[in-house]
Amino acid sequence: MTKPSCALRALRPVVLFALSLPVACLLWSALRAQDSTPNPYDAKAHYRKQEFMISMRDGVKLYTAVYLPLKQEPAPFLLFRTVYGVGAYGPDQFAHQMGLSDQSHSIEDEGFIFVRQDVRGKFRSEGAFGTMRPILAERHGTQTDESTDTYDTIEWLLKNVSGHNGRVGLWGISASATQVLYGMISPHPAIRAASPQAPAVDMFIGDDFHHNGAFRLSYTFFWLSRNARVRSGPSDSEGRPFDMGTPDQYRFYLDMGPLRNANARYLHDQVPLWNQYMEHGSYDEFWSSRNMLRHLVKIPFPVLTVASWFDAEDFYGPMSVYRQLKTTSPDARRYLFVGAFEHGGWNEHPDGNSLGNLRFQGDPAVFFREKVQLPFFRHYLKDKGPLDLPPVLAYETGVNEWRNMTEWPPQTTEKRLFLRENHGLSFDPPTQAGVAYDEYVSDPDHPVPFTVEVRRNPGQLWMVEDQRFAATRPDVLAYESEPLAEDLVVAGPLTAQLVVSTSGTDADYIVKLIDVYPGNAPNDSPRACGPPMGHYQLMLSAEVLRAKFRESFVKPEPMKPGVPTGLTIHLPERLHRFRKGHRLMVQIQSTWFPIIDRNPQQFVDVYSAKEADFQKAAQRVYRSGDHPSYLTLPLLTDGNSASGGGH
Repeated sequence: MTKPSCALRALRPVVLFALSLPVACLLWSALRAQDSTPNPYDAKAHYRKQEFMISMRDGVKLYTAVYLPLKQEPAPFLLFRTVYGVGAYGPDQFAHQMGLSDQSHSIEDEGFIFVRQDVRGKFRSEGAFGTMRPILAERHGTQTDESTDTYDTIEWLLKNVSGHNGRVGLWGISASATQVLYGMISPHPAIRAASPQAPAVDMFIGDDFHHNGAFRLSYTFFWLSRNARVRSGPSDSEGRPFDMGTPDQYRFYLDMGPLRNANARYLHDQVPLWNQYMEHGSYDEFWSSRNMLRHLVKIPFPVLTVASWFDAEDFYGPMSVYRQLKTTSPDARRYLFVGAFEHGGWNEHPDGNSLGNLRFQGDPAVFFREKVQLPFFRHYLKDKGPLDLPPVLAYETGVNEWRNMTEWPPQTTEKRLFLRENHGLSFDPPTQAGVAYDEYVSDPDHPVPFTVEVRRNPGQLWMVEDQRFAATRPDVLAYESEPLAEDLVVAGPLTAQLVVSTSGTDADYIVKLIDVYPGNAPNDSPRACGPPMGHYQLMLSAEVLRAKFRESFVKPEPMKPGVPTGLTIHLPERLHRFRKGHRLMVQIQSTWFPIIDRNPQQFVDVYSAKEADFQKAAQRVYRSGDHPSYLTLPLLTDGNSASGGGH
C-alpha cells in the first residue's frame, strides 16, 4: 500500500490548520486517497493463469479466466461472475485481485482456484446482455438464463480443469451477488457454499432501479448509460462513459425535464434497457418475472448473506434473501452478516472504521474478511478449521459493537412514536380530536435535493449525511422528540403509518428516521472538512412510497384530492442505539431529487408524462387523535435472544 511519508503524516494537523479550508480539504482528500490505495498482490508468484471461452448450451461462449494455485494440492473452485469485466485480459496479464477485496489477500494466500467470468453480453463474452434476465420456469434444450450459464460453467470446469477437489463456492458483490443467486436456482450439485453480498432481487420494489414503485432516476440513468449500452461485439472495455457535461447531477436531471426526454436528448436508442423500463410503469410481468425470490427454494448448501445498514443500492435484496431462505430452506445452514459500511465497503475499504462523518470502533472490514468470509469458505470448501460463526452477526450502530444473534429480527417490543403538535414527537398518542395537520407545498420545479454534495454520480455518503440542510426547507416537515432519558435500541423492521392528503391525484411521501446528536457532541469526524457534530442529524433509515401504489403495485389508483388517506411505508430495518441525551427526529417530504424522479403529482404514467403534467400540490400530514400518524419502532429489551459480540 502506497502511503504518505511519516514526515508528511506528522505534519497533517499543522498543515491542515494553517491552510485555508478549501485547500485543506483538497490536501486531506489526497492523503485519504493515498491511504486507500490497494495493496498490490504478486499473483504470478502464487498462481498460474489460463483463459477459456466456455460454450453454453446454446452455443454462446463466455470468457473465463482461471487462476490455479501453484500449491500442489487439490483445491476448490471459487466462481465469480460479473458484469464489470474480469481483466486484465491476456494469458500473461494478471488481475490485481482474484478475491473480492482490493485491500487484503488472505483468501488468495489460502489457495483456491479462482474462476472469474464475464457474463453473457459483457466485455469478452459473446451474446446479448440483459440486467436481471427473466428466470425460466422450465428449461428445455438450448434455452438459457443466468442460472443455466452458471450451471454450464461449473460442469465445464469440473471436466476440463485439473487439480480441483470437486467442490465449488459462489461469491460476489452487488450485480455479481445477483449472479450468485442465479447459481443457487436449480444449482449444480458441486456447489457447497455461496455468499451473495448485497444482491439485487427485485428492481421494482426495493433494489437499485425502483423503491416502492418510485423510479430511482440518478442510479438507473448513471448505471445503464455506463453498463448497458449497445455494443458491436466482445471487447476488453466498455468505451467512454456518458458525459453529463456538468459535475452537478441535480442540475443535469432537472434540465433533462420529464423522463421521456432522456432517450431523445442523451441516450439515442443506445441503451435498450432504458427504453424497456420506460414501457413498464407498474409491477407487470416484465418486473415480476425478474423477481428471483420465489425461485430460491430448498437450498442444499450453506449460505452467507451479507448486507450493510448504510448500503445506498442493495439493502432490500440481501435482507429479503435471508428471510426467504428462513421460509423455503429451513434446514439449510444460514448465516447473516450486517455491517455499517457503504455498498461493498466490507471488501473494498481498508479497515471500515469510518464512513463519511462517522467513526466506528476497531477494523470492521478487516474483521469480516479475516474472521467471517475466509473461515466460511475454508470450512465448507476445504474442511479446514472450526467455524465459530453465530447465525446472525450484526453491527449495532450508535454504540458501535457487534451483536451475536440466533435470528433476525430478534424478539422486540413494538412501540408507536407519534407526530405531535408544534412539530414534536412522543410515545404518547395525541389527544386532540377532530382535524389537525401540518402542510407544505411540493413543487416539482424546485425539488428537495437528496444531498448537498456536488457530484456526477449518486455516491454513497448521502446515506449518513447531516440532514440539517433538509430540515430548514419549507417543503420538509421535521418532528423532534425531547432528549432521551435513557438509551433506546431499535432492532428490526420499521413502519410508518401516515394519514395524508394531497391537492393533486398522486404524490410521493418520503419518511426519514433521524438520530439528532446533543449539542455538546464531540467533533470527532474523521473528515477534515466534516461538519460540527453538535446537533448532527444522522439519517438512519428512509424510504419513499409512490402513493398510487399504496394498495397494489400492479394496479395503481389515484388519490382523491383533499381526502385523508392512510399510507403504510416500510422503512429499511435497523439495529441502532439512540443514546441518552440524543433526540429522535422524523422528516417527511414529497421530493428527494434526483435519487427519486419527480412525481407530476397527477395520476399519469410518469414515464411518458409531459412538462405540463407537473404541478405544485399542497400536502397535508395529519396528527390528531382521530387521524394519528406514527412510526412503529421495534425496541430491543433485556432478556432477548441477542447478545453482545466482542470484536
